Formats: sequence, C-alpha cells, structure tokens
Amino acid sequence: MGAEWLEPLMLTSLNSVMWPLCRIGGFFMTAMAFSGAAVPMRVRALISLAITFCFLPNIPAVNTEIEAFSGLGIITTISQVFIGAGIGFITQYLAQCFVLAGQAVAMQTGLGFASLVDPVSGTNAPVVGQFFTVLTTLVFFAVDGHLVFIRLLLLSFETLPIAPGAFTPPHLTGIIYFGALMFQSALSMSISAICALLVINFTFGVMTRAAPQLNVFSMGFAISMTTGLFVLMLSLNSYMNNFTIAINELMSSTCTLIGTECEGIF
Repeated sequence: MGAEWLEPLMLTSLNSVMWPLCRIGGFFMTAMAFSGAAVPMRVRALISLAITFCFLPNIPAVNTEIEAFSGLGIITTISQVFIGAGIGFITQYLAQCFVLAGQAVAMQTGLGFASLVDPVSGTNAPVVGQFFTVLTTLVFFAVDGHLVFIRLLLLSFETLPIAPGAFTPPHLTGIIYFGALMFQSALSMSISAICALLVINFTFGVMTRAAPQLNVFSMGFAISMTTGLFVLMLSLNSYMNNFTIAINELMSSTCTLIGTECEGIF
C-alpha cells in the first residue's frame, strides 16, 4: 500500500523519456548518412538515446494526463515517430537530388554501365551518382548540416509539442512537396550536361547522314564518354553553389514544416 505513489511516478517518467525518444529515433531512422546500411541499428539506437537525455532539460513538460498505454498514448507515439521521420526524410532529398543529377548525366554519357551498390538503398546505382553521394555527405558534415538539423529537431518540441494531434495532414503535404523540389533541383543541376550531350548526339546524327560509311556507334560511344567526363569536371565548379541553394531551400522548408522561421546555413 505504501508504494501506490510509485506507479504514476514511473509512468510519468516513462512518458517524459519515451515520446522524445520516439521523435529523435524517427529522425535518425531516416536522416541522411545515419539511415544507411553502413550504420548499425544498435549505433543509431545509442545515438538516439544519448541525444534524448541531452535534450530532456530543454524539452517542454509532457502532458501527464495522457497515459502511455492508452489509445491517445499510442496515437501520440505514432505522431512523434512521424514528426522525427519527416524531418529526417527531408535531409535525404539533399543527397538524392545530386544522385539523380549524376545518374541523368551518367545515362546520357554511357557512364551508367559502371555501377556500384548504393550503401543507402542497397541497390545498384551508377558510379557517378555514388560519387555525388559521397561528396554531398562529406560537405554536409563539413558545414555542420547534421548539427543544424538536430537543432531544428530540438526546436520542433517547442513548435510542435508532444500531443496526439501534433502531426497533421498539412505536415504530410509539406513533406511530399520536397519530392517535387528534389526533381527540380536535379534537373537544374544536370540540364547543362544534358544539353551539351544532346548537341553531340545531334552532331553524330548529321555525320551519319553525311557519311554513312563511318562507324558512328563505336566512335560516338568513346567521344560521348570522354565529353561526359569533361562535362562532369566542369560541373564540379558549380557544385558548392548548387549545394548552397539546395540546403538553404531545405532549411527554409523544414522551418516552415515545424512552424517557425529561420535562415539558411549560408
């Protein structure tokens, strides 16, 4: 009888740790670089738990009227996972827009024949796309992009308090919007290379009509690949500019998603 006060205290303590852990764990489940197969699940769980205990002093008090094992408690848990996973999923667009741009160039130049296993998705992808994946990941960590998004994750506990209805359909619509943003960014980065290779293919078409005896297929493949490597080398000059535009757009859209205003990294 003397220990009846212990049960509500334990449930309150569990709620104050469990729901922030669900949101933070959802973030690392889908976040760029952390969600790859190269990062073991145990490592992600330990990182989520460590950051949760670091966040606890700055997280607003959890509503103690919601029981963890009730219907509202289950809805709250699912909502927290979706919020964290949504913020982490947004970071994936930063890498995938460069991957799509690299794959578009690779397929046009014939470099798409060389493929490696993508460490993120586990499927085969052109080497050019893998190069941009590694480069984007290194630059993302170099500019402390992971720390910026973790800070936004902490800020989300103030703008989106822990509650059953924290994640609404407009939030889901905002996340889907990033799909269009990803394809737009990939097209804008690869359009110059695609146009250059289109001119080369058009030239070979004219050569085929003018001199049918030339073996355009064997010669054109080598020239297209060499030109593609040259175009990739030139495209690296504008890489940081494209990266800056992409990450600032993601920062602005993420802040809009969680209901706040902020400036980009650069």
